[in-house]
Amino acid sequence: MRTIYQITPYYPPHLGGLERVVSHLAAQQAAAGHDVRVLTTDIGAGSAPRRDRGGPLRVRRHRAVEVAHTPLAPGLLGSLLRAPRGAVLHLHSAHAVLPELVALSALLKRRRFLLHFHLDVDASGRFGRLLPAYKKHVFGRVLRAAAGVIVLNAAQGDFVHRAYRVARERIHLVPNGVSSSYFRPVRPDPQHPLRLLYVGRLSVQKNVGRLLEAMSLLTRPVELRIVGDGELRPELEAQAARLGLAGVEFAGPLFGDELVRAYAEADAFVLASDKEGMPLVVLEAMAAALPVVATDVPGTRELLDGVGLLAAPDPAPLAAAVDRLAAEPGLRRELAGRSAAAARAYTWETVAAQVEKVYAEAGV
Repeated sequence: MRTIYQITPYYPPHLGGLERVVSHLAAQQAAAGHDVRVLTTDIGAGSAPRRDRGGPLRVRRHRAVEVAHTPLAPGLLGSLLRAPRGAVLHLHSAHAVLPELVALSALLKRRRFLLHFHLDVDASGRFGRLLPAYKKHVFGRVLRAAAGVIVLNAAQGDFVHRAYRVARERIHLVPNGVSSSYFRPVRPDPQHPLRLLYVGRLSVQKNVGRLLEAMSLLTRPVELRIVGDGELRPELEAQAARLGLAGVEFAGPLFGDELVRAYAEADAFVLASDKEGMPLVVLEAMAAALPVVATDVPGTRELLDGVGLLAAPDPAPLAAAVDRLAAEPGLRRELAGRSAAAARAYTWETVAAQVEKVYAEAGV
C-alpha cells in the first residue's frame, strides 16, 4: 500500500476537467487500498469542509486567494514538507506557483515528485506578458526536475520534449478516463430539433463566444444547452441576446447525476476550444454515445480524429459541421457508434493501473 499525495490547484466542487480527473483518479487509488491525500485550495469549494478525513481518501483545502487566474496558498508548502518520506507526490499542473512549491519542497526534503501535465496555458490578462519568461526560466526547470512527466497524448509528449527539453525517457503517456456512469447505448433518431450540449468552463480558452457566433449562422433548427460557469458568463449571455439566439440555454454548473442526465438527454456534443489537453467532457460525451463536433485544435484533434467531426476554429466551418450533423441522421448514428466504441478504452480503472505503472517506472 502506498501513501499518495494528489496535489492540485482546484478540486470539486470547483468546476473543471482537471478537478474531476484528480477526483476520479484519487477515488480509484483509494478503492485499491492506498492511503490517498488530496492537497488543494479552498477556491470554488463553497461549503465543502477544509478538512475531509473520511476513509482512505482525505482532502485538505488550504486557504487561498486567486490572482490573475493563479491560486496562491502559502499553507500548502507546510503540508508538503510534512508529507511522510515514502509518500508519492503527484502534482497536477496547469497553473503557475503550485509547481514551484512542490519542486521546492522536494528539493528541501530530497524527494522525488511526478508532474501530471494537463495543459500548456496561453497568456491572458494584464500579467500575461510575463508568461513566456516564466515558462522558459521557471516552469521549464520544474518540469526537468520531476522524476517523470505524465502527458495525455503523444502530441503533448512531443511538445513537452521540444519546448521544455524534458528527456524522452522521463515522459509517460497516460490518457484521461471516463466514469462508467456516463456510458449509454446509441439512441434512436430524435423527433425534435437537434439538442446540442456544451459542458465546461465559460473562460477564454473554451471560446464559447465562437460557438455562439456559429449558432447564429446555422440554417437548421438546433437547440444549445450550455452547462458550466465562469468569469465570461455575463458577457456570453449578453452576446447570445444580441445575436437573438432564443434556442440557447445557460444551465449553470451541474454535478453528479444531474450532469450524467444532461449527456443522456442530448443528441450531440460540441466543443469550440482554442486548445485542450485531453478534454474530459469529450470522453464523457463519447461514453454517452453522442456524436461530437469540435474545433480541430491540439488535444481535441488527437482524441477525435476518425471519431467525430473536426472543424477549423472559426464560426463558419463550425456552423457548417453542426448543420451537417443536424441534416444527416445516418451520419449522426455512425458517429454515435464510433464515440461509444472508442470510449471503452478509457475507463478510470485502466487509467489508474497505468498511473501505478508510471510510479514504478519513475521511482517515486
